Amino acid sequence: MEFRRIVGLPPYVFGIIDSIKSEARRSGRDVIDLGFGNPDIPSPAIAVEKLAEAAHNSRNHRYSSSKGIPKLRGAIADLYKERYNVDLDPDTEVITTIGAKEGLSHLMWVLVGPGDVALVPSPSYPIHIWAPLFAGAEVRQVPLGSDCEGREFFDSLKEAYESTWPKPRVIVFSFPHNPTTTVVDLQFMREIVEFARERNVVLVHDFAYSDTAFDGYRPPSVLEVEGAKDVAVELYTMTKSYSMAGWRVAFMVGNREVVQALTKLKSYLDYGTFQPIQIAATVTLQEAKEYPLHVNAIYQSRRDALVDGLGRIGWSVARPKGTMFLWAPIPEPYLEMGSLEFAKFLVKEADVAVSPGVGFGPGGDGHVRFALIENEARIAQAMRNLKRVLPKL
Repeated sequence: MEFRRIVGLPPYVFGIIDSIKSEARRSGRDVIDLGFGNPDIPSPAIAVEKLAEAAHNSRNHRYSSSKGIPKLRGAIADLYKERYNVDLDPDTEVITTIGAKEGLSHLMWVLVGPGDVALVPSPSYPIHIWAPLFAGAEVRQVPLGSDCEGREFFDSLKEAYESTWPKPRVIVFSFPHNPTTTVVDLQFMREIVEFARERNVVLVHDFAYSDTAFDGYRPPSVLEVEGAKDVAVELYTMTKSYSMAGWRVAFMVGNREVVQALTKLKSYLDYGTFQPIQIAATVTLQEAKEYPLHVNAIYQSRRDALVDGLGRIGWSVARPKGTMFLWAPIPEPYLEMGSLEFAKFLVKEADVAVSPGVGFGPGGDGHVRFALIENEARIAQAMRNLKRVLPKL
């Protein structure tokens, strides 16, 4: 039987590591999982309480609205005003999505199609690459560069645009960046907005780690830039900020025409997230505004434990200013293995699971990604395991 759209999909390398990890655990081994970025921190208590309360009300069991209930859209508009001084019309410039991946994927359906081109960083979170491809567009991957502030990426982006035909319609980007942890400042956002406005390109900024930042760094919203709403939309999610991954609550905000296009498409596709979840998310945004600080403190402690621990065994990794990850160059003695074989080796020999960089595109193959999803005691155990199997460091 022949299938469409999935024919060209490569093997899911993260699934390979997950399979080895699961097999090891079935055999009784204690694998420390620092691979899949699945938050282990509990969601806010107020979210759980309000969800239970709303779920007991049978009126909330009916179909909801595909664009999100008005109070939830109003709550995210209030957040943007309070945090970024950005005015959003909750009726026309905000839509609720069933997680950021769903929002981004369906957004590509209305922005690009066969014959169109999208520019995407390399390496990149996989859906950033595959969403335009699923929509039938061509994807040109732009090297992110080795600097930690996105300057090399912006230079490469300009070059890629000028040398591409037909001219790209969309630029997908995300800072703080998964997997590389690259961060940018507001000046970067000003420059990319100016670039897009001059060329009538749509900017799609996945702001997944909007609140996950350390050491005084404050991630900028692209919408803070004057005139950004002429060309830009942004995806904001409660997954990492509020540790609500399984709830699937995210938003797309910004350019009115783009928001309305996605709204029209989604009206044909879904009835939105279960209404009690939307109600709980609304209350969380309104009454648990400090929760991201609590989450950040935990991630920062784990970040420091992991960076320091790797340093002690001879594996030098930069201390990231954002995201819940470490992007670790494979040590020279093991570099020739490639990221997939190296990640397989770490699971099999050290009982430590990491994500192979090649899973984020060919630009990531010299790295592995650690996720900050285990506590400090488990991280310390992982370091002991790594030290045992990496004697060349």
